[in-house]
Amino acid sequence: MVKKRGYLSKFLGTADKAIQDGIKKADETLDAGIELGIITTKQARVEAKRLRKEAEKEVAKLQKQAEVEVNKIKSRSEKKIKSKISKLKQSSSPEENLRVLEKLGKLKKAGIISQKEFQQKKKQLLKDI
Repeated sequence: MVKKRGYLSKFLGTADKAIQDGIKKADETLDAGIELGIITTKQARVEAKRLRKEAEKEVAKLQKQAEVEVNKIKSRSEKKIKSKISKLKQSSSPEENLRVLEKLGKLKKAGIISQKEFQQKKKQLLKDI
């Protein structure tokens, strides 16, 4: 199953690219220092390792933040969907059910709910008709 990239994964990709660019610039600076004789290759190697470790920590931190945000968004979406379904159960006309199915389809296409969740909600709505 191919997942669509949401804004969080785009953000992570951008952040990762920025970190990689930072590492590349740091390496270039260290190479220049070696060429000019300001630092030794051993010092440059140690510094490059330190910078890479910092970058890896930063990437891990950003990924954790993104996961937290994704979980918050999913939780909010699920609550909204459940509340709307409960409202529909109280007053469900065929037209309203069709509108809800369309909205659920849009949520599925946007990647907010999974195919399985969509099918479950669809079955619930069709039972009430």
